[in-house]
Amino acid sequence: MQLLFSSLPLPPHTFLPTFTAFYGCHLPFLITPIVLFYLMVVLVVVMLLLLLSVHQWRHPKDKPLPPGSMGWPYIGETLKLYKENPNSFFANRRKRYGDIFKSHILGCPCVMISSPDAAKIVLVTKAHLFKPTYPPSKEKMIGPEAIFFHQGPYHSRLKKLVQASFLPSAIRGSVSEIEQIVLKFLPAWDNTTLNTLQEMKRYAFDVAMISAFGHKQDKEINGIKQLYQCLEKGYNSMPLDLPGTPFNKAMKARKLLNETLRRLIKERRENEKQGGGGGLLGVLLGDKNQKVDQLSDSQIADNVIGVIFAAHDTTASVLTWLLKYLHDNGNLLEAVTREQEGVRREIIEANRRLMWDDTRHMPLTTRVIQETLRTASILSFTFREAVEDVEFEGYYIPKGWKVLPLFRTIHHCADFFPKPEKFDPSRFEVPPKPNTFMPFGNGVHSCPGSELAKLEILVLLHHLTTKYRWQVVGDEDGIQYGPFPVPKKGLPVKVTPRNI
Repeated sequence: MQLLFSSLPLPPHTFLPTFTAFYGCHLPFLITPIVLFYLMVVLVVVMLLLLLSVHQWRHPKDKPLPPGSMGWPYIGETLKLYKENPNSFFANRRKRYGDIFKSHILGCPCVMISSPDAAKIVLVTKAHLFKPTYPPSKEKMIGPEAIFFHQGPYHSRLKKLVQASFLPSAIRGSVSEIEQIVLKFLPAWDNTTLNTLQEMKRYAFDVAMISAFGHKQDKEINGIKQLYQCLEKGYNSMPLDLPGTPFNKAMKARKLLNETLRRLIKERRENEKQGGGGGLLGVLLGDKNQKVDQLSDSQIADNVIGVIFAAHDTTASVLTWLLKYLHDNGNLLEAVTREQEGVRREIIEANRRLMWDDTRHMPLTTRVIQETLRTASILSFTFREAVEDVEFEGYYIPKGWKVLPLFRTIHHCADFFPKPEKFDPSRFEVPPKPNTFMPFGNGVHSCPGSELAKLEILVLLHHLTTKYRWQVVGDEDGIQYGPFPVPKKGLPVKVTPRNI
């Protein structure tokens, strides 16, 4: 408390004397009255923010807040989070305070939870008390009608429609299309040094376009690709809507993207008798529920953009880590290659292409993917917000506070995964304990596209491991965040044909 009050700004009537005493000169000779006015305005704003923070931290005396540190006023511990390795940031606080602790990041008071049982309560059993929440800038860019931002009947309706697009029965026919994308990319990598992350983004983006729009190539698709790539550049920028800023450029692209999508939606509605054209767009256009209104064009557009957003960066980041882990574990790479060669022989003998059933007979490769998801933990945590005052595990969580289930901390806990720092796919020969492995989240807001992500990874690995080898370029090791954790510099590699 002493630190908090000592950091409060000085009252206005003490500002001039204090400044004079400290600097040994009189303020009126240093700045003009107009500048002084703006300084006082800034001080008032800071004081109001501090009073708001103090109000946010109030709680009933008989219900303690979780232990922890709120850091500096308003700034909180945001700078520490971004300066430290997230593993260290969360692990140090868990060791000091326990499985539930408070903090203050990104301008919000937060409660962080790192036990599987507590995560289940927030995400599953009492999910109605904790709504999903995202920064307002993300909501503007993706679209407020997207599934991520809702609860209740509208969310349930969308979840059923999105899941219908990504169930195994729906995506099993996409194997040949995904394989064609792989076969288009790989020859261009031959004897080339490339940025793994950027190439995987291109690959994941093309798969995402198929999942969103189907195989039908409308004249608008190329324009949608270009506009989305402009929009993407602003996702992680400061939300300053000023001319020339990345955020401003992204919002302009978002407006044009919305107009382009609406034209495509109109065309497909007019050609409805020929079918919606496949993909999520076809499913959303085909939703005919007499009990509720037809989805509007803006609702459809926002959810199509949301699916592309969700299917793009995360999958590309996982693939980048996969190549690194296989590169660093040569024996494992050879074992995966032998498994894929066995699948390849069956395909050649039957004189056919890769099929859905083939991907169901890749147990070692599947475990490698699972261990990559655990070790890399692309989604370190997810944001929820308490919709009312909640008593949780003996602590009090005020309405409006963010609640963060820490997936990365759970995935790296030695109680559930012995020697968690070791890359060991054999640990998945036995199913993990419930609620300890959540790479795609959990509960009603878990990722509906998890099966598609696994499929596109398996198809790429099948061709890559049997035909090519890659060598990491440079000796710089480490992790960068943008926002997902990936190897430094996007993992530059030199790809060469495999000697058979």
